[in-house]
Amino acid sequence: MTDPTTDPALELARKVLDGQPFSRLLGARVTAFREGAATLELDIREELHQQNGFVHGGVLSYAADNAITFAAGTALGPAVLTSGFSIQYVRPATGRTLAARATVVHAGRRQAVVRCDLVTRDEGGAETLCAVAQGTVLAAAPAPAPATAPGHGAGAAPGS
Repeated sequence: MTDPTTDPALELARKVLDGQPFSRLLGARVTAFREGAATLELDIREELHQQNGFVHGGVLSYAADNAITFAAGTALGPAVLTSGFSIQYVRPATGRTLAARATVVHAGRRQAVVRCDLVTRDEGGAETLCAVAQGTVLAAAPAPAPATAPGHGAGAAPGS
């Protein structure tokens, strides 16, 4: 098993997440990143609660979306975009830590379907399932080639 402190793929995933200002604001971190799976965690603090004292649904959705996209990236490559996802909240999220564990269910050349379980952990480490999400992620299309003189651009027939 690879030491997580020296795993280059995990370190790269952490750098990518750290490049997202919103992820830094929430204090999110990638704690697992391997072929077909990724786990994103964040510490639950008062600022992430809604009016009834539970973790806000938007925080759960954020965690699911990012974990789904990171997991899909292991199958499709680093340039991916979430096409859509759904989330079912099964019980109020309370505890000390939120973990979003995403696993690729199916991947093709251009698309992956990913499931994500969201659990909270209390001070003793006991886990409680609070939501389940599923998303579709697409490989991002490469940027179009720069425009060139007529007849000499990408896709032009040789000699045209």
